[in-house]
Amino acid sequence: MTPTTEQIHPQALALDVQTLDAAVMAICDAQVQAAGVVARCTAQLQAGGVAMAEAIRSDGKLYYVAAGSSGLMAAADAMELGGTFGIPSRQIEILMAGGVPSTAHMPGDVEDEVAQLSVALAGLQSRDCLIAVTASGSTPYTLRAAKIAQSVGATVIGIANNPNAVLFDLSTHAVALQTPPEVLSGSTRLGAGTAQKIALNALSTLMGVALGHVYQGMMVNLKADNIKLRERARGIVCRITQVDEAAATSALARADGDVKTACLLSLGAQTPELAHAALGAAEGHLGRAMSGLNLHIIKTEKLGVTL
Repeated sequence: MTPTTEQIHPQALALDVQTLDAAVMAICDAQVQAAGVVARCTAQLQAGGVAMAEAIRSDGKLYYVAAGSSGLMAAADAMELGGTFGIPSRQIEILMAGGVPSTAHMPGDVEDEVAQLSVALAGLQSRDCLIAVTASGSTPYTLRAAKIAQSVGATVIGIANNPNAVLFDLSTHAVALQTPPEVLSGSTRLGAGTAQKIALNALSTLMGVALGHVYQGMMVNLKADNIKLRERARGIVCRITQVDEAAATSALARADGDVKTACLLSLGAQTPELAHAALGAAEGHLGRAMSGLNLHIIKTEKLGVTL
């Protein structure tokens, strides 16, 4: 049977002869249909996000492995983890068949080349997590990486768009994104890619939540390395602690730019070291650290002692 990703979408039959307005609607409708399938995988996405968090917490690595358009989706997610959640780059590896392209040329034959993976994954350990993405579910490059990961006991999150994909047999957490056929048959940069990006967004964001890097919808572990992000960091501290911009700027300077630490300083922690201790006791979760800090302040105030 022809894989779903290679079949013809019903709305595509007249794509080249209908009006451009109708063609646009067909393309958009197909994307919406594809996006809708991700919600069927909530349990797998939750488990995958927790597994990614466990890898980071144990000083392991996240390996994003894919080829072609799936590789671009995977790379896009991996490259955002530092700025959004402050994940160190040493804990993130991007393995894309043929390498991440620096030009518009992206060769297709490299997805069959698996020999280099034994070297690229030589350092893979059981505490690591490999996120394998392939629309077909049978890309040789991605399957080989999953097999290597499985052999060392690493967690494998397998994302594919065809049901009963071979990749799922190698996966600890199988995310089956059963998207409909593409409006351009086989062009998995469309619906399949849309669903993959949403699934990857969910996985990494759930990881951030599990690590305590999200508080009330804000990215409290962001890496503020440009003007926009420094302003965002200041705004986050102001919003959470209700201090003015000058106080937030001062707290961030004392915290060496760390938003969580700056929030605790703004709420009464006397030194960055005490803020770090509160965060350590709360396993990095700002809300818990704030509750613990406030309780400590109340107790010490009753004893006539300042924090």
